[in-house]
Amino acid sequence: MGSEPQGRTAAPASRQNPNPPATPARRPGSQLLHDVLVEQGVEVLFGYPGGAILPTFDTLYESPIRFILTRCEQGAGHMADGYSRATGKVGTALVTSGPGATNLTTALATACMDSIPLVAITGQVATAAIGNDAFQEADVVGVTRPVTKHNVLVKDVKDLPRVIREAYYVARTGRPGPVLVDLPKDVQVALAEDANAGQLELPGYRPRYKGNPRQIRLAAEAINRSERPVLYVGGGVISAEASEELRQLARKANIPVTTTLLGMGALDEVTDSDLALNMLGMHGSAYANYAVQASDLLIAVGARFDDRVTGKVETFAPNAQIIHIDVDPSSISKVVDVDIPVVGDAKTVLAELLEWVEHRERAPWFEQIKDWKQRYPFSYQKQEGTILPQQAIEEVFRATNGEAIITTGVGQHQMWAAQFYKWRFPRQMITSGGLGTMGFGFPAAVGAAVGRPDRTVIDIDGDGSFLMTCNELATAGEYQIPAKVIILNNAYQGMVRQWQELFFQRRYMATPMTNPRFARVADAFGCTGLEVSDPKDLPDAVRQTVATKGPVVLDVHVAPEENVYPMVAVGKSLHEMEMGGMA
Repeated sequence: MGSEPQGRTAAPASRQNPNPPATPARRPGSQLLHDVLVEQGVEVLFGYPGGAILPTFDTLYESPIRFILTRCEQGAGHMADGYSRATGKVGTALVTSGPGATNLTTALATACMDSIPLVAITGQVATAAIGNDAFQEADVVGVTRPVTKHNVLVKDVKDLPRVIREAYYVARTGRPGPVLVDLPKDVQVALAEDANAGQLELPGYRPRYKGNPRQIRLAAEAINRSERPVLYVGGGVISAEASEELRQLARKANIPVTTTLLGMGALDEVTDSDLALNMLGMHGSAYANYAVQASDLLIAVGARFDDRVTGKVETFAPNAQIIHIDVDPSSISKVVDVDIPVVGDAKTVLAELLEWVEHRERAPWFEQIKDWKQRYPFSYQKQEGTILPQQAIEEVFRATNGEAIITTGVGQHQMWAAQFYKWRFPRQMITSGGLGTMGFGFPAAVGAAVGRPDRTVIDIDGDGSFLMTCNELATAGEYQIPAKVIILNNAYQGMVRQWQELFFQRRYMATPMTNPRFARVADAFGCTGLEVSDPKDLPDAVRQTVATKGPVVLDVHVAPEENVYPMVAVGKSLHEMEMGGMA
């Protein structure tokens, strides 16, 4: 009889694992990317397809993620930015290589200057072709390095899931900002497992959230002994979701509050009107600027002492001790030397500070502020038969009960919006601050309306700014995104014209503009177009704009040479304001 074959004896059935661990499936890079986007909670993508990103777009064909096709990559970036500012979530843009990526650069720079969390995913030529001047190739990582918080070229598909997770983590933590991931076409089609399991490889990145207890105690002691304190509040309070803590601190310690352009809404300017100094700086309120200059303590929270705020740095808040609370240590003492630095998250630090501050009446200080408010309110002189831009903004406030989300372009209309709309809640004012990007307002309004369908979203824009990105009317029209636009049409590059009037003897070089009929343009794009030039018709026109479903453009013909005041000229101190007809 032959012998039995030699070999390993099979384990009894009772000892076999009936559910052996599944081996992670190998999937294309585009699918790995998609699945991580879903994992990260991405609800909507704004973008534009192209050859180098086609594998990823093909994966989106049956995706639960909503895709908004923009008409330019710059618009995609601004929409993702507006979505982020309105919701507090990370916005995402998806575009192709070369010109697709370079068109996105202005939007990245805008987000970077204003600390907005955004992830941009750009297609790239195949790795073997990089550096050979291939069709639609650009050194996107090199181009965008100065205008992103972080950027990376993915060279191996196995790294892709980790890189995407890190992109969202870096974008939303610490001082927020845009992150770019450049994705070669061959990486999108290569197969790999997602073996990352959520691990991040960021050994040098450790945002600090909790402030030093000793520094917080020193800040509280300075506040408690001050006679003329001012809270100077920036966009960091908004991004940290710290508005409620800020309001509690202002009320408990009885401190007046002035905000930057990006900090508006941190304080309710209606409910807390006694504490509200409104915006400070170049076109800020006279009473805010006078209060800062006369203060003995300036408490900066989430602000970076921008040149449009400080005026002449050497004479800024000359008698004040300065506290600076910021999550970014590199911002502290970068522009103005501070006496009490506190590095940490605004929400966390303010909550701790609240425990130590005391209530003080400071009656003489508030009497002085009341006097300044009475003497120097935001005001304008009406003109018979002519709509003034300030009137239009006041009508918008009335028609929306102060509850709309407002976006703006950049220029005179931006400053009038800041001055004459009353800001009630955080994430209400969406505008380009540091970079001053004309054309930002309308695509940002589209993104905000996608993110906050429960709110009325209105872009208060200038004719020059609107023309830069009005092609996105096609996007709003196609998807019937209900962003409203109110154009303050003065047929000028208004702010530049104002400077030419004041400093260049009215030599209006390249600032007069011949505009199209904006209402007809809106109609052509499938949106509702309205037009008004008589002050008597203005209230009804604004109400109709707000009430009409879908995207609407209201072309408001305003006084062509109205100026923004107050104004602090370049090189002047905050108290050296040009008051125009206000004084």
